[in-house]
Amino acid sequence: MRKSLVAAASFVLLFLLVSAFCSFGFFPQLFSVRPMESEPSVVVYNRKLLQKAAEGRTSRPDRIGSACTKDDIVVYQGATTPLPNGIPTYTVQILNECVEGCSIGRIHLSCGWFSSARLVNPRVFKRLRFDDCVVNDGRPLANGATLSFQYANSFKYPMFVTEASCVND
Repeated sequence: MRKSLVAAASFVLLFLLVSAFCSFGFFPQLFSVRPMESEPSVVVYNRKLLQKAAEGRTSRPDRIGSACTKDDIVVYQGATTPLPNGIPTYTVQILNECVEGCSIGRIHLSCGWFSSARLVNPRVFKRLRFDDCVVNDGRPLANGATLSFQYANSFKYPMFVTEASCVND
């Protein structure tokens, strides 16, 4: 019994000494706490500052073939520098990722009661009615093309494609 008490006391004393030395900086590599964000675990060769707006997007991993669908239109959205008066701003990018090189037109997004404190070119993005916004004035978006705009509002609008039509080139 006495041996176990001596061993426990020795362990506690050793622990206190090591923690005291660490707090004074003698062993900085022991018990050092680093945020996980400082060391990326994946090497990324291109910068993606915007995130997919996947709230309502239907993913089709079982898709067979390369026929044009509305799933070929991808919407990315991300926060950018606020306006001088403090209203948050967001950048939206709409991409045509069609594999076959098709153009896609009449692109409509679900957008709620979209409004912006910063003017958005209505030829690029316009709300027609509640939860229905048209992209590029209904004109086709070529394969690989990107359309982007910025808006300012106190919150980010969830946006996803509700309708799109393939255009034969």
